Amino acid sequence: MNYILFDGPSRNNLLPFTFTRPVADIRIGILTIREKWETYLELTTTTITEDYLSDKYPMVEMDENVMINASYLPNLELVEMVKDLQENQAIFKDEDVIAFFTKEAQEDIDFNNFEAIEFAEDIIKVENTWDIFSKNGDAIQDDFNLLTKDRKSKPIPSSNNVIEQENIFIEEGAKLEFTTLNASSGPIYIGKDTEIMEGSIIRGPFALCEHATVKLGAKIYGPTTVGPHCKVGGEVNNSVLFGYSNKGHEGFLGNSVLGEWCNLGADTNTSNLKNNYAEVRLWDYQTEGFAKTGLQFCGLMMGDHSKCGINTMFNTGTVVGVNANIFGSGYPRNFVPSFSWGGSSGFTTYLTKKAFEVAKVVMARRKIEFSEQDEAILEHVFEETKKYRRN
Repeated sequence: MNYILFDGPSRNNLLPFTFTRPVADIRIGILTIREKWETYLELTTTTITEDYLSDKYPMVEMDENVMINASYLPNLELVEMVKDLQENQAIFKDEDVIAFFTKEAQEDIDFNNFEAIEFAEDIIKVENTWDIFSKNGDAIQDDFNLLTKDRKSKPIPSSNNVIEQENIFIEEGAKLEFTTLNASSGPIYIGKDTEIMEGSIIRGPFALCEHATVKLGAKIYGPTTVGPHCKVGGEVNNSVLFGYSNKGHEGFLGNSVLGEWCNLGADTNTSNLKNNYAEVRLWDYQTEGFAKTGLQFCGLMMGDHSKCGINTMFNTGTVVGVNANIFGSGYPRNFVPSFSWGGSSGFTTYLTKKAFEVAKVVMARRKIEFSEQDEAILEHVFEETKKYRRN
């Protein structure tokens, strides 16, 4: 069977992260949503997404296809239902389509002609940016169960202080000495070829993905995910770093999400609680205004390739777009458009030529090429987000 993950109606609610990737490639828990589905299905998937992303994330359509809404995280019950789908059957959650089997081209689909199957069980759905951190604990637990089933952890070196060892899983090549791992509040997953440096204190749920590093004396509270090739230090609480991003120094990051290729300068701090304890409002690309989140705790949402200088302070509920460069004293405003250069005293446009020069150098350090596809995607984002920049 051919499985295709589609963005669905939540795509714009998940900006700025979906400026540069399909919904399926958002990381929540240990794995990306795509990796979760492919692990359960034991098959590769392709994607229906925005046209400008389709060269990098192509769709392969066959005579028979099962389309899956990438906002929904798989579990065993749902996957079995998806595998059992017959032609012109669709799985719904309330009025939302989760998956359907079709032989028709996507533009010809009419759900009035489908047999509706209701999915009645609980399921994790990622439909807003803040879901990525607020639902991360459940996602870590589900991925931990999926990845460690019938497997045995590598031994934990004796120098470490460990609480509830049965909830800790260490992959091959991980290095950790003289750390504290407390898995009493949730599992701790230490990925392949990672390192946790001495003096670090970690409370689960926590996921350290392959080739990632926790710096000396870091203090990390779950639920937190440190994606592949990331580096974290200082104090981190209930945050998700997708991959290749660094918060390598002292400073606080809480209730936040960083995309890929981000860098937070030394002593960067995010506020995750308003002084009056009021509900946090967050920039909404759909309405082009600030929308209620229903949350009391919400920090920073930062899109791919964005960076900030030392001693940067982010206000509660700040959204930073793609390829922004922030520096200087004071608080920048709560919404920083993509390709912005500056800080609290104002912003100018960060021209693509300069931004791409930096991206090439940064990615080359990790032996990854800044491709023509990457350049074309970011050029599109630059044009699409012009209306938010004041110059």
